Amino acid sequence: MARILSIDYGKKRTGLAVTDSLQIIAGGLATVSTSELFDYLTQYVSREAVERIVIGEPRQPNGQPSENMTRVQQFVNRWRKQRPDIPIEFYDERFTSVLAHQAMLDAGLKKKTRQDKALVDEISATIILEDYLRSRK
Repeated sequence: MARILSIDYGKKRTGLAVTDSLQIIAGGLATVSTSELFDYLTQYVSREAVERIVIGEPRQPNGQPSENMTRVQQFVNRWRKQRPDIPIEFYDERFTSVLAHQAMLDAGLKKKTRQDKALVDEISATIILEDYLRSRK
């Protein structure tokens, strides 16, 4: 079985998470500069079998698209054009940053560590992927 990869797409940084090859466990993969994301993913999928990509769909609490939606859509369109062999689909990412901060608090991480935005992005990507996996069951 191939992995599922998730993306928490941000203007500057993007968090990534991936499942194990049996698609049971989600874990953080990396946080990369958004400007380097496409190249990073291209290299990653050349080394690892990836069945699909799940990307956080940025929405406001009222369900309307957030300001980041245009950038996310541009990335998705580029991916679909360049790599149609690996489907990419949207998944609601509302409140994942809040949940990531809460997870860091629950884990007892020190304040300085909790302020690491790259870690928050990676945890957010993991939460998106965990939610996606639960929704498929």
